Amino acid sequence: MRRYSALWLTLTLASMLGLGTPDRAWAAGELRALGLLEAGDHTRVELTLARQPDYKIFTLDNPHRLVLDLRGAELGAGFTPGPATGVVLGVRTGKPEPGQLRVVLDLVEGVQPRSYLIPPGQGGGHRLVVELHGAAAPGQRASPVASGKPRTVEDIVQGQQRDLIIAIDAGHGGRDPGARGPAGTWEKNITLAVSRELANKIDAEPGMKAVLIRTGDYFIPLQQRYRKAREARADLFISIHADAFHKPTAAGASVFVLSRHGASSEAARWLADRENAADLVGGVKLDDKDNTLAAVLLDLSQSATMKASEDVANNVLNALKRVGKTHKPQVERANFVVLRSPDVPSMLIETAFISNPGEERKLNDPVYRRRLAEAIRDGVRDYFHAQPPPGTWIAANADRHRGGIREHIVARGDTLSSIAARHGVTVAQLRSANRLQGDVVRIGQRLSIPAATASTGGSVTSPSVGAASTR
Repeated sequence: MRRYSALWLTLTLASMLGLGTPDRAWAAGELRALGLLEAGDHTRVELTLARQPDYKIFTLDNPHRLVLDLRGAELGAGFTPGPATGVVLGVRTGKPEPGQLRVVLDLVEGVQPRSYLIPPGQGGGHRLVVELHGAAAPGQRASPVASGKPRTVEDIVQGQQRDLIIAIDAGHGGRDPGARGPAGTWEKNITLAVSRELANKIDAEPGMKAVLIRTGDYFIPLQQRYRKAREARADLFISIHADAFHKPTAAGASVFVLSRHGASSEAARWLADRENAADLVGGVKLDDKDNTLAAVLLDLSQSATMKASEDVANNVLNALKRVGKTHKPQVERANFVVLRSPDVPSMLIETAFISNPGEERKLNDPVYRRRLAEAIRDGVRDYFHAQPPPGTWIAANADRHRGGIREHIVARGDTLSSIAARHGVTVAQLRSANRLQGDVVRIGQRLSIPAATASTGGSVTSPSVGAASTR
């Protein structure tokens, strides 16, 4: 009798503690919801579960399907999947074996799935997100770039001229609205509006093409943002934000590049995970290198990237000074997660302080947003025209650009020497072209930029060759 009593007591305690059978220890619990969303270049599937899931994903052909097996899960009461959209024709569920829930997505075509987990937020459960990207040919990476212009050495030798790819990241989105202005403006809406305007300006530039990381109001994890830029084989990554501070008087735009500490953290992560990491853009792989060589290659790539990031960020900051006040006179450094790509030059732009009532009004003004976008475009254009990457349309037409008439409008903080360095000419050439007797320039003064006879700075080699933040 005691043996049965002891067993009964053990089972009762286990049940009270939520242990029960061994399956309960790892059970994902209820599948509460499944949503489908078209997210630009892919279809996003989001499953909400009571507990962190133990899952497996695989695809099937003839017909095309994606299968999600959730160990220890069951359908929640009243579960209904969201309406079909994108490449998803429909959703089915079943139980292939006890203790396992299977979710089958019927697809229009084959896909390359990418999955990640999002921990619970306020009032939400664990979320499993599966992105359904278009299937690429074996050995190729999927890319949202529609231009089809390759970046291989062979194509450069054969004379094909590719567009520069500028990846534009609208900060925040979806369940992450960002900061809120005094009048109720959400940062996520402002960043998307500015990003769309900037994309239009970039696309209007000969030899440039914009890729929007976020095209609508949905959430993308921080590391996924710069990974999307790498997949697009971007030459530059720009993350757009609108700053906030507890004092409403804080004002002005800011431009940030990655701090050395942030670069070191990312290098350590890449070296630790190099067997699973994609190759560096340009075909430099880490998985077959010893530790020392891999570290050297990554350091070279990061150094070139950080130098290019700082140069283009200085150009953009100078251009923003023509639009209005800047918060600091120089480019700042921070450990923002979105800036951590080891081989894509990156910067984060705080367009203004949304917490400042006056600047919130400006950010809601389409005319002001257009001026912001034009200034950022000007900074990017001036940098790449001065130092065009080999194999690009801009590089092939560099002589024509340098032979044309260019102007520089003097902004606060500009000096004749800094203007000369920015445009790749000498101070003497600037004086001669503008009939200046000395080195004094006035804010708002228009200077003609002569054709450069030789670059005053080293050309930036494409980085493809050679403590977490909330942004």
